[in-house]
This record gives sequence, C-alpha cells and structure tokens, in this order.
Amino acid sequence: MNDQDDYFMHQALALAQRGIELGDGGPFGAVVVVDGRIVGQAWNRVVRLNDPTAHAEMLAIRSACETTGSFHLSNASLYTTCEPCPMCLGATYWARIDNLIYGATAEDANAIGFNDQWMKAELKKPFEKQKIHVNQILHDKCVQVLRQWCNSEKRLDY
Repeated sequence: MNDQDDYFMHQALALAQRGIELGDGGPFGAVVVVDGRIVGQAWNRVVRLNDPTAHAEMLAIRSACETTGSFHLSNASLYTTCEPCPMCLGATYWARIDNLIYGATAEDANAIGFNDQWMKAELKKPFEKQKIHVNQILHDKCVQVLRQWCNSEKRLDY
C-alpha cells in the first residue's frame, strides 16, 4: 500500500459512511481513479433506488464512464471498501479497469449478512443445474440479429 492507495481508500470509506448515514443501502463505497484523479464515486444505493444493481462499484463505474466519455476505463483503478460481488467484478472487467484495490473480504461481508457465496457457487454450475429457471428460445432469430450487428456500419467493438 502506498500513500495514494491509502488516500483513495479513505475516500471510498467516507462514501460508505455517507451511505450508512443516509440509509441508502449496504455499507459499501467505491471510487474510480484515472491519473491520480477521482473520475467516479458512489456508495451503495440499492435500498434508496430500489435497484439490486445499484452497488457502489456499479454506480462508481457508471459515473466514471460518464465523466470520461468512454465505456473503457483502461488505466483506471477501482478502490472499493469490500471485495466485489460477481456482478461488480464482471462490470470491472467489462469496463477494462486495470487495477482493483479492496478492503474487506467477501467473508467479512458474509459475516454481517451480505452473502454472495451462494451466487458464486451457482455461477459455476451449468444452466440446467442452477436455481433460476433458464429456457432458450428463438435461437435462429437471435443469431440473425447478432449477424446483422456484425455487418452494420454502426458496429463498434467493445
């Protein structure tokens, strides 16, 4: 850990504290940093927004993308007060964030009622063995749309 990491993690901690005070959701905060500058920041707002995707990391990434004008955040660092859940880790990868710095572990979060271990186990299973009912339909039509995108002049790879 260096002084810069310590500074940005303290910023994430302050956001987590703000979320607790406001009653917006869980005790989590996150900041996205590019070139030593915070470009996105948020705290968990699941309860306030009635949105199960409104985790601190997700909202901080959205904010950073808006600030930078890009859906790629390469050369960025994500500071988060807790090890990301599968959704937030996936978003971190999709955003192409280079560095992830976290504080508490998933086990620490589990100890206070934020358990994502079951989800990690479910995601390792094939669809037919997962708890959620999965049904594939209209395969050919859906593949046709994918091919249409491949041939589109508006195609932008990401």
